[in-house]
Amino acid sequence: MYQTDPPRPPKEILPTMYHLKSEDPEEPGLPDEFHDLQPELLKQTFQPSNYSSEELFTGTDLNLYYDPRYPQWYKRPDWFAVLGVSHLYEQRDLRLSYVIWQEGVNPFIIVELLSPGTEEEDLGQTLRDVNKPPTKWQVYEQILRIPYYIVFNRYTDELQIFGLVTNRYQPLILNQGQLWIEEIQLGIGLWRGNYQGIERNWLRWYDSQGNWILTPEEREYKRAETERQRAEDIGLQLEQERQKAAKLAEYLRSLGLDPDNLPRN
Repeated sequence: MYQTDPPRPPKEILPTMYHLKSEDPEEPGLPDEFHDLQPELLKQTFQPSNYSSEELFTGTDLNLYYDPRYPQWYKRPDWFAVLGVSHLYEQRDLRLSYVIWQEGVNPFIIVELLSPGTEEEDLGQTLRDVNKPPTKWQVYEQILRIPYYIVFNRYTDELQIFGLVTNRYQPLILNQGQLWIEEIQLGIGLWRGNYQGIERNWLRWYDSQGNWILTPEEREYKRAETERQRAEDIGLQLEQERQKAAKLAEYLRSLGLDPDNLPRN
C-alpha cells in the first residue's frame, strides 16, 4: 500500500496481527516445561492493585512486533506485561501476537528465563550483525524502552533486574532477592515453594504487606481450609455445650431433680 500526503498512521497501512506470523514450527529453542510453568505462575500472581484485570495484558512466548520500519521483525519474550490495554485485542479477540503499531502501548516489564543458548543475547553480551535484526537487549532498551527488564537463571537461581535509567539499562539493587515496583504497587522476587508439584525457587509477585500473591488454586485451598476450620470450631463449640448440659443434668440428679421434667416459665 502506497503512502499518502499527509502520511497515514502506521496502524492503517502496516500489517495487523492477523497478517503477521504468530508461530514458526522450525524455530529452534522450543520451550521446556519450566518455560511453561514459570510464566504461568507470573501471570497468576500479577495483580496490581491500581489496575483492574480488564486493563492488563500478559503474554507468554508470544511474538512481539516492535518496528514499523521492519514489520516482519519480532522478539519472543518468555513473559511480558502491558499496562492500560484491554486483555483482548481491540476488546474482542484473543491475540495471536502483540503488534506495537496496532496496540499503541509498549510493555511495562519483560522477563527472560535464561537458557544456555540464549544467555549472551539476553544479557546484552552479543553484538548485532549488520544484516540481522537487533538483539533482545537493544530492542528492549533502545527501541521499546521497557522500564523493567528481568532475567532469571533457574540453573543458578540468579535473579537480575535492570531498570531504564537515562535511556540505558542499569542493574537495580535487590533486597534479599526482591524488588518493590512502585508504579504497579507490586514486588517481585524469589519464592521457595511447591508449585505444580515441583519444589524449587520460583519467580513470583508479592503485595505491599510482603505477602506472596496467591494463585487461584492457593486461594481456593485457603478458602476450603478456612471453612473446614470454621466447621471444626462450630463442632467444638457444640461439643462443649453438650458437655456442659450433661454436667448440669448430673448435678440436678444429685439434688433429686429430674432434668427432663423441670418446670418451665
